[in-house]
Amino acid sequence: MKTRLITSAVGLIVLAVVLSFFTTPVFNVVLLAISLTAMHEVYAALKLQTPAVYLGVIPMTVAVFFLDVHSVPFWLILYATAVFLGVCVIVRSRTLSFLSVGGFMLFSAMILACFYSMLFLRGAFPRSSDALYFIVLGLGIAWGGDSSAYFAGRFWGKHKLAPIVSPHKTVEGAVGGVVGSALMALLISVIYMHVWGQPDSAVIDLQYYLLVLLTGAVGSVLGILGDLTASAVKRQNEIKDYGTIFPGHGGILDRFDSVLFVMPFVALMTMLLVGAA
Repeated sequence: MKTRLITSAVGLIVLAVVLSFFTTPVFNVVLLAISLTAMHEVYAALKLQTPAVYLGVIPMTVAVFFLDVHSVPFWLILYATAVFLGVCVIVRSRTLSFLSVGGFMLFSAMILACFYSMLFLRGAFPRSSDALYFIVLGLGIAWGGDSSAYFAGRFWGKHKLAPIVSPHKTVEGAVGGVVGSALMALLISVIYMHVWGQPDSAVIDLQYYLLVLLTGAVGSVLGILGDLTASAVKRQNEIKDYGTIFPGHGGILDRFDSVLFVMPFVALMTMLLVGAA
């Protein structure tokens, strides 16, 4: 517990430092490094043992964070990546499973969608503080739900949620996570609206706060699904953690698994309901 708390505290400090470079290319570089590390963790977990597969997706990942996703160069790189991976399966057909490569690419797409959502939010608002609010909102929903679910499950957990995939998760913990995520989303919103000012497109009234609570609750469920998805991959490949970067927590994916589906959801909510374009 002590190690987990220390790691979490240090992680929050590092996050604050990274966010201080939010409007600079440094932020892109950090997201690129996190994504490549997470994708390598997936590569190792699936035991692909074909370095060309991992190396082949690096140009595509760089393109996601540094090129316009609507540009011709981006789609050329994406197309070349697909062709290259197809060649890898042909050349290594005896040892390289197409299903494993497909699983690697699916998980990689989840990772890229998650972290690209942060860049989308940065470009969606005239004021960087508004984009930061929604990014912190997404992280708060995911990690607030994680912490709430952990303590709720520890004190009140009796009924297993998904015993085969994640034996320690309980229904009571999941309910606590949903409540915790909703309250964390509300807290972040209240603090931001009253200290730094409201996002340009949001009408800050009771209706907005109810929407924030709903977003937190739905986001928590998506966080649980992301966590269970990552856990299922670990169980199927008989590994405990994806890595050892964070003492007491594991690898990048062990820390960000609950964020995988939440951050794209928050980005979609801004497009559909807040008016980001």
